[in-house]
Amino acid sequence: MSTNKIKLEKRTAIIILLISLGGNIAWAIENQFFNVFLYNEIAPVPIYVSLMVSISAVMSTITAIVMGAISDVRGKRRAFMIFGYIGWIFTTAIFPFAAFFKPVILAVAMAIIFDCIMTYFGATAYDAAFTAYVTDVTTLENRGKAVSIMEVTTLISFMIIYAITGFIVSAVGYYLFFILAGIVTGVLGLPGVYLATDSEDLKPLQVSVFQHIKSSFNKEMLRNNKNYFILLIGMGVFAVGFNVYFPFVLIYLQHHVGLPLEIAALVVSIAILVSIILGVPIGILTDKFGRKKIAILSLICQAIFLCLYALARDLIFLIITGVLWVLFMTSWRISVQTWIKDLYPPEKYGQFSGYCLIFEVLIGMIFGPLIGGIISMQYGKPIVIEGVEGTVPPPLIYFVGAIFILLALIPVIIAKDFKYKETVESK
Repeated sequence: MSTNKIKLEKRTAIIILLISLGGNIAWAIENQFFNVFLYNEIAPVPIYVSLMVSISAVMSTITAIVMGAISDVRGKRRAFMIFGYIGWIFTTAIFPFAAFFKPVILAVAMAIIFDCIMTYFGATAYDAAFTAYVTDVTTLENRGKAVSIMEVTTLISFMIIYAITGFIVSAVGYYLFFILAGIVTGVLGLPGVYLATDSEDLKPLQVSVFQHIKSSFNKEMLRNNKNYFILLIGMGVFAVGFNVYFPFVLIYLQHHVGLPLEIAALVVSIAILVSIILGVPIGILTDKFGRKKIAILSLICQAIFLCLYALARDLIFLIITGVLWVLFMTSWRISVQTWIKDLYPPEKYGQFSGYCLIFEVLIGMIFGPLIGGIISMQYGKPIVIEGVEGTVPPPLIYFVGAIFILLALIPVIIAKDFKYKETVESK
């Protein structure tokens, strides 16, 4: 194999950096500040947040599978990224206008609808087209580094969101903030899409989209990709645990621990900064030592530090434990996202990128937030914001999340990263 196939090309790295940074800023805002806005500005009811997260997860999954399959059949990624990004800009900006609707329940419904529209465009651009594009243009030897760039941009996005957006919201209000967020998404992502070119190996398929999707569920396809589906189960179990607590991170720090929103955001941003610094080295270690070893270590350590984080009340202890669970969450995502891409079958990169969302997004973001929301409603302390009664998410959500994360070890241990091992042994 030639050197340029082993090393990740600079142009490719820049394209991945720009597209993923723009997209992940939009996703970070959707994952946290859509929730915060709904809770603080419309109704402080955790189950409403859970419903919005869950319903948008259904939209994301369906979009990724269908649009990913269409991109496979047509042999195009760039066109779908352009279409998705343009829509993403505008739909991010309009979200807070849901609060104009009355009564409260209608405002909640409109927030969910706006979130779903935004999710359609985002999932088309990122989850369907872009993630398949990354698989198109990387190899087993350099895929870990490419995925680590994606994960680092995820963390950079969250650090930006946590570190400065609290101050921006305080200064300009939610409405201008979301408009600015849409603009930033386009300014970063569209130049990357412009530079991108579809892989020369990507060709149109002589089948319909329905036939392409249907072919993934025959016995031979399932048998030949057994390790892919076993690993997907592990990713789904982890995603449930992660989403038990993650939608409520800022709400928990603000209303349970008692930190101002700006300080709560800074606590999380410090943890993210450490993971940004170590993200690419983790990707290199994943390429060097194997996906499975890093994944197992990450699950165990994250569960431990989540429990310690839930016990923390002192600011320094919150920061230390937060740094550690976020770091091991990052190493899990880098290792497992690299591993799952290794297992995609030829000619189905877009479609199989979509199937990841069934487990990571659909299952994870339906059951996880609902479990977290129910726990919060049953065991959270009562709160009243602007005359609307609700409850505050309790530390229990982190302990329950940790249990699910440990359960993910079972399928991860069973699954094999044989393609990576075969490549290393053949050198």
